Amino acid sequence: MKHLTPRRIVAELDKYIVGQDLAKRAVAIAVRNRWRRQQLAPEIRQDVMPKNIIMIGPTGVGKTEIARRLAGLVAAPFVKVEASRYTEVGYHGRDVESIIRDLTDMAYNMVMQEEHEALIDRAERQAEDEILEALLPPVDLDGVLDADEHSRRIASRDRTKEKIRSRLRAGDLDEREVEITTDEKAVPMVEIISNQGIEQMGVDMQNMLGNMMPSRTVKRKVKVTEARELLTQQAAEAMSDREKVRREAIRRTEETGLVFLDEIDKIAVTTKKDGGGPDVSREGVQRDLLPIVEGTAVLTRHGTVRTDHVLFVAAGAFHNARPSDLVPELQGRFPIRVELSDLGKAEFLRIMTEPKNALTRQYADLMKTEGVRIKFEPDAIERLAELAVEANRRMQNIGARRLHTVLETVMEDISFEAPERSGETVRIDAAYVQDKLKDIINDEDLSRYIL
Repeated sequence: MKHLTPRRIVAELDKYIVGQDLAKRAVAIAVRNRWRRQQLAPEIRQDVMPKNIIMIGPTGVGKTEIARRLAGLVAAPFVKVEASRYTEVGYHGRDVESIIRDLTDMAYNMVMQEEHEALIDRAERQAEDEILEALLPPVDLDGVLDADEHSRRIASRDRTKEKIRSRLRAGDLDEREVEITTDEKAVPMVEIISNQGIEQMGVDMQNMLGNMMPSRTVKRKVKVTEARELLTQQAAEAMSDREKVRREAIRRTEETGLVFLDEIDKIAVTTKKDGGGPDVSREGVQRDLLPIVEGTAVLTRHGTVRTDHVLFVAAGAFHNARPSDLVPELQGRFPIRVELSDLGKAEFLRIMTEPKNALTRQYADLMKTEGVRIKFEPDAIERLAELAVEANRRMQNIGARRLHTVLETVMEDISFEAPERSGETVRIDAAYVQDKLKDIINDEDLSRYIL
């Protein structure tokens, strides 16, 4: 993080997201401030709160992608939730605290994966030894009384073992079957009926029951490749310090966790059209979210997690509401607001050519797997951008997602026929695009063709 400056964070986001510089700068500063906070003295550090962000903009302009790419860039636990899910009529089960439980589970899985990677060399060596023991017959020492003969037979088996090890590492024995022993825990299927889910109590019932039940060994006959994978995983699990992983997962959740609250405008309190009062369910969801955002303790299966320094990034189109329609207490917890701009032809042209995961590049790579080479001409890309803008103008504006629908229509025939056209080079120009989309171009109601 020391070398991940705001400018560098923005540069990394630029590789995948076109435009929206204000939003990129805001999240880059927010993430950098977390590192700066860690450099402070402990007595000051606890008082420095994260500057949560609200992104305002129509769908398909990059709000979710910015948050997702940012979390991947800083290797932070990340969850995305739709705020509107908690307003569903008759909804029972998960409450807003499940957001933090999911975030902690994500952190635990990340740390456990890192732990396994750190132990992989030892685990692979142990798995290799177990496979070799299964492949080699035991040393026959029956009737051997002479110590020299005993040592000779052991040394002979060790030499054979090393020869087989070389063949095993070379992959010569991958298809051979071997009998291995794996540990399995029998967990009884228990159905618990409750108005509140077990997860809301912060109880990991499956692991609790699993720890109560004794593990049993199971012998299986599998190929060497599968045996290596199973035994390596089993060895890494056995070597892992679960208590250490649990503590690190909680620390990461509290210090680097990132929650993306999508559709926050859907829980804004607005006056009903029939003249009635505000929508109580929406305000109730905001009141439930407030303690999580401002800082509280949440009981999870891995321990108690404080949310004081979790970074929350909210997003919404705010077509029928304004940020000021949120309850004042929640507004105050999102001090930074950035507006994301609509995407036009220039942005669509860049989206199809500049990012590392550009759509035209994706389709070209997909067809390359079938032996078909796709070449998008500049005039074709320009025409696709024009049609996407026109479709968004005539219908509901869904931003860059419109490019997916337009490109899919253009590529439909090639995708279907690709296996039979291996070795061909297909050049897609403006005339080709015009031909494939002529029915859509001539029809005023584009929604009949492009959803």
